Amino acid sequence: MKADAVFEGGGVRGIAFTGAIQAMEEEQVEWERLAGTSAGAVIASLLACGYKSYEIRDLLKEMDVSKFRGKSFLNYIPIVGSLFELMIHLGFYKNDYLEKWVESLLAAKGIRTFADLPENKLKIIASDVSNGEILILPDDLTKYSMTRSDLKISTAVMMSASLPFFFRPVIWKSKSRYKSYILDGGLLSNFPIWIFDSKDEPRFPTFGFRFVKDEIKMGAVIPTPVHLFKNIFKTMLQAHDLRHLTEETKGRTIQIPTGGITATDFELTDEEIDFLYESGYLSAKAFLEDWNFEKYKELRKKKNKV
Repeated sequence: MKADAVFEGGGVRGIAFTGAIQAMEEEQVEWERLAGTSAGAVIASLLACGYKSYEIRDLLKEMDVSKFRGKSFLNYIPIVGSLFELMIHLGFYKNDYLEKWVESLLAAKGIRTFADLPENKLKIIASDVSNGEILILPDDLTKYSMTRSDLKISTAVMMSASLPFFFRPVIWKSKSRYKSYILDGGLLSNFPIWIFDSKDEPRFPTFGFRFVKDEIKMGAVIPTPVHLFKNIFKTMLQAHDLRHLTEETKGRTIQIPTGGITATDFELTDEEIDFLYESGYLSAKAFLEDWNFEKYKELRKKKNKV
């Protein structure tokens, strides 16, 4: 069965996607188009370039996650150093390790830029906070007088995964605009399930892969500035996408529990890694048992009539 896939952002929890992908591969699912935000952009990129689930899992397990916190000498000065990093560079850590890691993996498959892939094979979501725009890469490159061959996929992934304040923004010097500050795609769409939708009846399904996590509760109490910041950030990550989580959307989305593991838990134990992988695998297996494309199309028709 052919299908498109859309992966949510979620930091280190992205390893759960590899379990879900394995379940899909066992059912002979072949990916036509792929899209993702942040960690989802990493997974989508590797799949688009030909990696299989077991290969991605091994790569993620072997990766030195401590290097994701790209530290400068300032970071080694307790408290004050990190604050200076935030003031000077607008983020605590550098994110260039991710770019180099992804670039090396894609190079092994002979892939560097978006031009090395079939057109529309891969889409990555980022946020241009200088111009207040969502970036769908490579589609939006024309706004910057650039082509698919002008942007490395690894750079787009780094842009999409630059968590605000935690990582420095990517300062992008394009051909037609002044400097643009690019941050995590999750600011504007952490789960771009809508990206391959059209008014026509789909020839094959688009499956979404999303983490089950706590969302802001109605009437949430905000007693301190820290609570306020957390709720502002949660709102940025989920408000746009919740509008798209209709019954029709949920009917094509694999929802994966990740327990208490958060996006920035960079020191996962082997047990936690195995838990994430198994959670993704079992969630996808359970989803596929009830999945029926014809029933989904009927549900979609009802939605479009409303």
